[in-house]
Amino acid sequence: MPSNQSPLGALPARFRRERLLIVGCGDVGQRVARDLCRGPGAGRMRVLALTSSPDRRSGLRALGVHPLLGNLDNPGSLRRLAGVATRVMHLAPPPGEGAGGDAWWQDPRTVALGRVLRLRGKPASLVYASTSGVYGDCQGALVAETRAVNPETPRAQRRVNAERAVRHLGRTGVRASVLRIPGIYAPDREGGTPQARLRRGTPVLTKEDDVYTNHIHADDLARACLAALWRGRPQRVYNASDCTHRKMGDYFDLAADLYGLPRPPRVPRSAAREQLSLMVLSFMSESRRLDNQRLLKELGVRLRYPDVALGLRSGC
Repeated sequence: MPSNQSPLGALPARFRRERLLIVGCGDVGQRVARDLCRGPGAGRMRVLALTSSPDRRSGLRALGVHPLLGNLDNPGSLRRLAGVATRVMHLAPPPGEGAGGDAWWQDPRTVALGRVLRLRGKPASLVYASTSGVYGDCQGALVAETRAVNPETPRAQRRVNAERAVRHLGRTGVRASVLRIPGIYAPDREGGTPQARLRRGTPVLTKEDDVYTNHIHADDLARACLAALWRGRPQRVYNASDCTHRKMGDYFDLAADLYGLPRPPRVPRSAAREQLSLMVLSFMSESRRLDNQRLLKELGVRLRYPDVALGLRSGC
């Protein structure tokens, strides 16, 4: 590739430095930034983050991140992102319920980001954080990335639309990878453990009605994002999950025992419909076990917390 078309420009090699743009720099994005800005090899990559809030700029700078003001819901504010990064990590969710009107199933944020990234100096690679919810209910089956998507909620349908937009960008020469992520947890993450739910006594399903659930520790997810950024294959999907295959009720029982709290009551699905919110019920209506072999073997991710019990215990 001619130097004037390279994402690093025509600078002499000793002056070149990779530039990572994090879009959606929340908890996981900040963990990525800390790994890059404070870990081994700090300073080899410049980290930038898109934020729509001027108040967040000082906090991002404290992490060693250069903030860029812009809003995914205002495509005109994103033009400054064209050519700014050699690699992109897209961690921002689609719009929530009620957004988009008749186009409720679309993710205009990912579409807008893809358009601006194609304007000039396209990044070498992009990682998109999707959800394992795109598979829908698999009735407890072991799910590999080759399984066809079957989104059963508007939230999951918007993620499928976002994945398609990412693949479209990948066909323009960007090495795009998609991580399908289950429940994210971490003791140092806001709402990152089941303690609050256990203290409320929120019920879980009886063993006969229970569903398999999947998790990933936030630190392991940050490492998976970085691995995909450098080693992900073009247009490749990865299940970003730990090695645990545990049913939801058993997960809450485990957490209750670790925290010294009462185990949650068990109720049949018929009673759960009367006691729980639609959001909680949606998670209780899908059962699957994620196959993470691509993550472990192809990306070479070594999980610090391969079992959710280890991750929960780390905060006790």
